[in-house]
Amino acid sequence: MALSSWKELPIGTIITEPGNAREFKTGDWRSQRPIWDSEKCIHCLFCFIYCPDSSIKVNEEGKMTGIDLDYCKGCGICAEECPKEAIHMEIEKR
Repeated sequence: MALSSWKELPIGTIITEPGNAREFKTGDWRSQRPIWDSEKCIHCLFCFIYCPDSSIKVNEEGKMTGIDLDYCKGCGICAEECPKEAIHMEIEKR
């Protein structure tokens, strides 16, 4: 069946409104998981700035407290951007 426009595409997800993606845990897509070493972390928050999934947890003092694996898709941008190598990626074990 040929479609004449994008408007004919069936809705393939329930994320249909701006901002409602947070209601759906998408971390199951991950093939790698970030591992955070709090001893190496200098709390520069580059990981927070670059994370496309808003998965970096930060407290009210502006310090990283961890990674929300319910939403992290394992892209590795956080590990790539960390100047102190405080985050590294490991293969996800299922």
